[in-house]
Amino acid sequence: MTRSFGVFLLSLLLAALITGCGKNSSAGHDNPVDANGKKLMVWRVGNGSEPQDLDPQTITGVPEHKIMMALFEGLVSEDPQDLHVVPGLAESWEISPDGLVYTFHLRPDAKWSNGEPITAQDIVASFHRMLSPGLASEYAYLVYNFVAGAKDYYEGKLTDFTQVGLQAPDAHTFQVTLLHPTPYLLKIMASHYSWWPVPVNVLTKFGKLDEKRTLWTRPGNLVGNGPFLLKEWSPNQRIVVVRNPYYWDAKTVQLDEIHFFPTDDISTDERMFRTGQVDMTYELPNAKIDAYRRDNPDALRIEPYLGVYFYRCNVTRPPLNDKRIRKALALAIDRESIVKNITRGGQLPAYAVSYPGTAGYTPRAKLTGTLEDARRLLAEAGYPGGKGCPKIELVYNTSENHRAIAEAIQQMWRKNLGIEVELVNQEWKVYLDMQHTENYMMQRGGWIADYVDPHVFLEIWETGNGNNNTLWSNVEYDRLLQAALAARNDADRYELYQQMDAILVDELPVIPIYYYTKVCALSPKVKGYYPTLLDNHPYKSIYIED
Repeated sequence: MTRSFGVFLLSLLLAALITGCGKNSSAGHDNPVDANGKKLMVWRVGNGSEPQDLDPQTITGVPEHKIMMALFEGLVSEDPQDLHVVPGLAESWEISPDGLVYTFHLRPDAKWSNGEPITAQDIVASFHRMLSPGLASEYAYLVYNFVAGAKDYYEGKLTDFTQVGLQAPDAHTFQVTLLHPTPYLLKIMASHYSWWPVPVNVLTKFGKLDEKRTLWTRPGNLVGNGPFLLKEWSPNQRIVVVRNPYYWDAKTVQLDEIHFFPTDDISTDERMFRTGQVDMTYELPNAKIDAYRRDNPDALRIEPYLGVYFYRCNVTRPPLNDKRIRKALALAIDRESIVKNITRGGQLPAYAVSYPGTAGYTPRAKLTGTLEDARRLLAEAGYPGGKGCPKIELVYNTSENHRAIAEAIQQMWRKNLGIEVELVNQEWKVYLDMQHTENYMMQRGGWIADYVDPHVFLEIWETGNGNNNTLWSNVEYDRLLQAALAARNDADRYELYQQMDAILVDELPVIPIYYYTKVCALSPKVKGYYPTLLDNHPYKSIYIED
């Protein structure tokens, strides 16, 4: 356990000793009441790690995304059952016949959570910040790879933002002009916070336009446009959001509050579920999955989840600067044993980076070879039997599940290759800093799709991409990516992806291990929650059945 919840957590642990391992207890906290004594409807969720920040233009993690979905909303949104695109901040839109111009019509009653109207000029200003070179947003590529003039502005080649294809013809009309037709653009805009507006006139009261980590994201300062607004942020304890009365669809929202608990220690997360302190865990300890299958099947959720679990290599650090070493390590992992004996949640072994079957695309290239091939590659690289090979430092963020996988792979590499691995555990913020500054040798990683299209698993390995973080670069790969962005149809695009997947399997800047499933405990009293490939669940559809 790396974080302390003080007296609060101590009480949970004592309760856990009494409760045991049975079904979800009804003994949790009573819900708060309003001024009239009416019990409020509160959803309490384990949310993984303490968030980096609550600024949708500078964050990168899944725990942050869960909170962003409460506080902000894009021009378009997602249906709760299958995530198809539905109106959001924009009540309607048109796409030009050539597929290059998207015109959005804002809701006339759209307001920020402080009650001020949202205008198309506000949205232009928000994208101006997102693409500011000084902000260096890791997700800027989700805008500049598609919008005309955006990459030139981000790289400083263009200084006049009015020349970028993000315009406001009038107060209620926002227009996007693209470089190429992009049929999956609306999916990105609906599901990813890089396309959701922020109130520039508010955040510049607390710092510069392109400044990160300012006080604008604190309670009382943060202004959003989602179904909830920020009431409380007690670091390492909880974040509380409450119903936003100015949200355009406030009448649909049934929850009064959502409480997000940072739960790096997933055993604590699971105990909080059993004692009624949370209605949903972020995940489950792998060792508890079989017990839930047997004793509490109504609470166990195992669902498809569009993501890949991998180990990220810093390709500038010896011995990982040699792709023969990276391939030897990849071949020496028994993935079938990991998913059968450690993860236990229906995950599939991964022999490529792209998730098979995503929007009809499955990579042909796969990692193949034997242990003898791995040992031969290691000897060719100058380390027969692992002799003389520098020790590899493997960093993972705090989680007993990550630790169990790392310890198993550590043993496989020692036994099969004679390579020594030092495991280093880091809390979430330090882990992310190491990732973004490339200050590591090898790092546990994962990529959860931002939208349902195979492009999402391949775009991040482009040279200079804000989420690459391996220092790997390949000119041919970059060329293929740009060709895919300009492809005339999916058939042509998918063939380019096949070539890109083949390069990734050959070069292995990341070593794929397994494809995710979503494994968690969810109280049966939570309604309006549906399995989705992205694990996105629009909160305005969720309610608690008393």
